[in-house]
Amino acid sequence: MTHKIILDTDPGIDDAMAILFAEAHPAIELLAITTVFGNATIENGTRNALWLKQKYGMQADVAQGAAAPLRRDPVGPTTVVHGPTGFGDVQAGAVTLTPDPRPAWQYIVETVKAHPGEITLVTIGPLTNLALALEAAPEVAALVKQVVVMGGAFGVNGHRGNVTPYAEANIHDDPEAADRVFTADWPVVIIGLDVTQQSFFSSAYLDALRDQAGEPGRFLWDVSRFYLRFYSERVGLDGCHVHDPSAIAYVIDPSLFTLREGPVRVVDSGPAIGHTLQKFDGKAHPHDGWAGYPAQRVGVAVRDQALLALYRDTLTAWGRGR
Repeated sequence: MTHKIILDTDPGIDDAMAILFAEAHPAIELLAITTVFGNATIENGTRNALWLKQKYGMQADVAQGAAAPLRRDPVGPTTVVHGPTGFGDVQAGAVTLTPDPRPAWQYIVETVKAHPGEITLVTIGPLTNLALALEAAPEVAALVKQVVVMGGAFGVNGHRGNVTPYAEANIHDDPEAADRVFTADWPVVIIGLDVTQQSFFSSAYLDALRDQAGEPGRFLWDVSRFYLRFYSERVGLDGCHVHDPSAIAYVIDPSLFTLREGPVRVVDSGPAIGHTLQKFDGKAHPHDGWAGYPAQRVGVAVRDQALLALYRDTLTAWGRGR
């Protein structure tokens, strides 16, 4: 079975890991890469996406999206984690390609309408483009196959936040957009820190990928150097968590993850801004901001070794075939 996806991304380092994973796996048809602010500015992120498309001969369209959140003050690009332009020590070379003329939200709306019931939206950055698509054309919610989000943290497995004590970066960057996406009447799967921080690309794993996966493996090794320095200096780990590639892994093999059902809301102001909360007990309350919203699914466990093997095998086969 082939999954048509639009990958909505803020191309930083783990985004590049996810983009190549989606391009490499035969079960994924990567229709488009839509860009959003986040790890990099929208200009740098779009350039990074176009450069990867050019470098690897991808057929996917690239459409530039939102440069800022819907309402909150922007927090700025995550240069401490992803470097000055998003790809750490690696600088995108000359790019001769140009993006699709449509803004990302319009590209999403028109493409979903052209392929009703077929497209999975995979989001690995702030959710602004999806919120704008819903605002412009609420009917697309009924036409999307599913939405898979890398974002959020629900306190499972001890994971609560990575940019504040209770917020994950993609949700924190635009919490209002996230709340709109999570409460819309379409099927959402949230692959958050609860599972992405349970999987780990060790430095030895990335060394092996460099040696076994051809040029893509060497690129991923190069682009990960800045990322691993951050993890070593700030987190004390010899490697990095598997954030964005986990969303692609879910699309390929949902059995890798255990999910929990219930409506999800997002705090959009105050010290807990960006905090994601799922009601999963079914109890009735006299005051309930979750009532009446669709049950969405949140990842609570992952078969991490199987996920790591899937990524390694996919990139190795693709790299050797190039």
